[in-house]
Amino acid sequence: MTSTALREPTGAERRLGWRLAGAAVGWLTLYLVNERVWDWLFEDVLGLDLEQRAVGAAHFFLYDVSKIALLLLGLLFVVGLVNTTISPERVRDALAGRRLATGLVLAVVLGAVTPFCSCSSVPLFIGLVAAGVPLSITLAFLIASPLISETAIIMMGGTFGWGIAALWAALGGALALAVGAIISRFDLNRWVEPFVFEAATTRLAQAHFRPRLSERVEASWSETRQVISTIWRYVVGGIAVGAAIHGWVPDGFFNNVAGGDSPLAVVAATLLGVPLYANPAGVVPLADALHAKGTALGTTMAFTMSVVALSPPSLIMLRRVLKPPLLALFTAAVTVGIVTIGIVVNLLT
Repeated sequence: MTSTALREPTGAERRLGWRLAGAAVGWLTLYLVNERVWDWLFEDVLGLDLEQRAVGAAHFFLYDVSKIALLLLGLLFVVGLVNTTISPERVRDALAGRRLATGLVLAVVLGAVTPFCSCSSVPLFIGLVAAGVPLSITLAFLIASPLISETAIIMMGGTFGWGIAALWAALGGALALAVGAIISRFDLNRWVEPFVFEAATTRLAQAHFRPRLSERVEASWSETRQVISTIWRYVVGGIAVGAAIHGWVPDGFFNNVAGGDSPLAVVAATLLGVPLYANPAGVVPLADALHAKGTALGTTMAFTMSVVALSPPSLIMLRRVLKPPLLALFTAAVTVGIVTIGIVVNLLT
């Protein structure tokens, strides 16, 4: 037998499996009864009227915080179990030596399933380019990674519904593919800082074994706690702003101010989102409140995408490896793509 042979589960592993199954049932039960519990508490126990602004805002805040907390806790843990065997080195090796079309599609898929945030963008960029991955494929990966990350999809699904989350993922992937395809038409390597191509490309040896369930659970739980500890302030802050909008902003207000679903409204929303700094956990609840008060879906999605894909910290870090002309081209291409997505979604809806 080789070192890749599967290890038999121990009694402790089996008991852990049953505990995980029980936890999954408990999680699903809490998620399904969450809204009813808050309705019962506010209306039946406290005798409050949800039509009152302050009461409605408080109900919105508490319900949304508990719902998003359950979604993040449960789904991030499951995604973490999958991600226990994914590393930057494996991403680099998977993308190196691919043909353009295959590489672009694979870059989008890996961007969706890998747990790397914007703080990883520079090391990942250096590792991918130094390993021979084409610039277009590398940039497609860097677009897809924040836009269709597990956090973004979970937040979109829990807030707007899973149909909209699927649309978001499809459009985010299409944006990454389109920008990558456009950039591939040009020789832009001269606009990458020279040290990137000189970086060492040592490939770490991968241990060929299947981790035990207990090891996977420990790693996944550690990653889940780390992610939640990083984003919980954004979640609470975003939902608090959304609750204030829900309670006090009149219906249709943003539709009247932003000009409905006009192309200019999409352009304005996109440009407004570019300089803002927030991750999906903070901006999606705000986007939900804007949409509920009359902002068109395409306009809302354009605003959210621009905040997530073009945050100032990620652009500042990319400046370390991209010269200004390429960084400007990258930002412009993504911005135009987001505006196009917003206009098309508004036309279709």
